[in-house]
Amino acid sequence: MDSRRNFISKVATGLASGVSVLGANDRVRVGIIGAGARGMEIVHAAMAAPNVEMTAFSDIYTARLEAGKQLVPGAKTYLDYRYMLEDKNIDAVLIATPQHLHCEHFTAALDAGKHVYQEKTMAFTVDHAKRMRAAHQKHKKLAVTVGHQHVSTGMVEDARTWMGQNAIGKVTMIAADMFRNTPAGKPQWSRPVYPDMTPENILWNQFQGEGPKRDFDANRYANWRFYWDYSGGNVYENMCHQLSIWYKVLNLQIPKAVTMTGGIYLWKDGREVPDTMTVSMEHPEDLIFSWISGFGNGQRGFAEDVLGTDGTIRRAQQIRYLPEKVNRPQGKEMMGLTKTTPNAHMLNFFDAVRGVAEPACPVELGFRISIACRMAVESYREGRTMRWDPVKEEIV
Repeated sequence: MDSRRNFISKVATGLASGVSVLGANDRVRVGIIGAGARGMEIVHAAMAAPNVEMTAFSDIYTARLEAGKQLVPGAKTYLDYRYMLEDKNIDAVLIATPQHLHCEHFTAALDAGKHVYQEKTMAFTVDHAKRMRAAHQKHKKLAVTVGHQHVSTGMVEDARTWMGQNAIGKVTMIAADMFRNTPAGKPQWSRPVYPDMTPENILWNQFQGEGPKRDFDANRYANWRFYWDYSGGNVYENMCHQLSIWYKVLNLQIPKAVTMTGGIYLWKDGREVPDTMTVSMEHPEDLIFSWISGFGNGQRGFAEDVLGTDGTIRRAQQIRYLPEKVNRPQGKEMMGLTKTTPNAHMLNFFDAVRGVAEPACPVELGFRISIACRMAVESYREGRTMRWDPVKEEIV
């Protein structure tokens, strides 16, 4: 009787709030805002999940709507995402737009009663992060997952196991690398500008959002990652991921101070964001998280070393534990064994939508990561260390 009463209460609450109540086996109908390269990747991830129907594509560029139709012939298409959000048949929305538009689309989707999968980095500015958090608190019955997919790997469980075994000791430093290279003459992130990228085929004003108003520029549209108006550069593209897994495992809070230096040392192609950089983040847990990155050599790849008095956790393509023999002379090196379920992060999102799981990367985690990333960008652009005021929740 109690379970039946709870179920009826849950349904009644959902109906009163305008939120569609989905059972553990119900089909989830999905739309996407931003059907570009990354957007289509997460569309395929969603379509690979059981009992999910891709029903709508929204994008400001007509060619992307045509690509959506080719992939799902029966899907609806919208140049203006607001019309898509009016569709009561859509349960959940994937958002994969440029970073400066995340807040607009996120808050609108929640206000429309949609569950949200928000691509990283969650928020572009501190103000956006606060507005997105407030929207989530207003619509707590809606599932929200931030697209830091690393937190859904088996590596998280391996790291937690080793931490729980007191095999690490006191962690005072996390040292992270992220390096890539591309063939000569092919700049990192560079995208072609196609002949049909014209004002007739792109809703330029919608692309600009709250950013500075500029005349139409197809290159700025195609290569938005190059420009501060729309992008946080590689900090928002990759540092955020390397923060995410350790912010989750160690429950790291927003840094007290962040310093970023670097420059455009290689790709003199009009980009504003640096191609070579170093970031140092001082955390309130008496820990430094350092991150160095460059686009001119891929030898070091990506990795993080979590450095404790009793051992090291090294995460790269695999995760392993290495004892500090000075404090653990009998300690043994261990390799992570927990397997990662294919498509785990997207599957977790749909489980959260159906009410049978908590989001692997909730808004609170995405908020902390966003602020750390914003502090780094502001430090680079202003040429000084940025500090966080936890009472006022401001960068100072």
